[in-house]
Amino acid sequence: MRTSDSRTILQWGKIPADTGVSVAISLYNYANHIEECLDSVAAQDFADIQLVIVDDCSRKDDSLAVAKAWMQEHQDRFPSGLLIAHQANCGLAEARNTGFRAAGCDTVFVMDADNTIHPCCIRKLHRALHASEAEASYSQLVMFGDVTDVGYADYWSKPLLAKGPYVDAMALVRKRIWERAGGYTHIDGGWEDYDFWCKLAELEAEVCFVPELLCSYRVHKTSMLRTDTVNRYESLKNVISLRHPWTRLT
Repeated sequence: MRTSDSRTILQWGKIPADTGVSVAISLYNYANHIEECLDSVAAQDFADIQLVIVDDCSRKDDSLAVAKAWMQEHQDRFPSGLLIAHQANCGLAEARNTGFRAAGCDTVFVMDADNTIHPCCIRKLHRALHASEAEASYSQLVMFGDVTDVGYADYWSKPLLAKGPYVDAMALVRKRIWERAGGYTHIDGGWEDYDFWCKLAELEAEVCFVPELLCSYRVHKTSMLRTDTVNRYESLKNVISLRHPWTRLT
């Protein structure tokens, strides 16, 4: 895994590693969406949340300042909080890895700053993870914004994964399996999350699918779904095929 120079902007509290959940949010030029994202985390009916925000050197807007102000205003909601700023733009994979490294809990919920989660999301994913003794748990999505639809999620299956990405980044992941997988790997054009799930499949990790609409994915002109990943599909397909020869992308 690459490591980046970063500085801690804000930090408070401690949380039980074995019972709490670290919510790791990747932030990059989303000042107009981060508060809605954070409001959805604050609204969770699960108390023991460590809030971890990683700003990947946002320069086009005041994302970092907005996140800091929100965290200071809502500090009483979270037993623990951490705001980290990369000193240079390192990309999505490294922002995710920074969040995992900083997380104080054994389980980490991954999300991006333009998305939201439903109030029962963390509680239900946490319960499913422990009940099934899985390494990760994820749910079905709701798409909103430029597209209104249900997402592509389905039950965990390596043959299904071989056909293409269908598990979103928004998931609860044990820190130990992130370490075994070597973290997230930077891939030009996207699919870092797909690559991560492929690595978990190769590790034969148990992953639990919760067939409920617990997460909301914002589709807009700057989302990965609409930009780099679509425009660079052929090159991405080749990269994934080399990294994971068992995939069967068409």
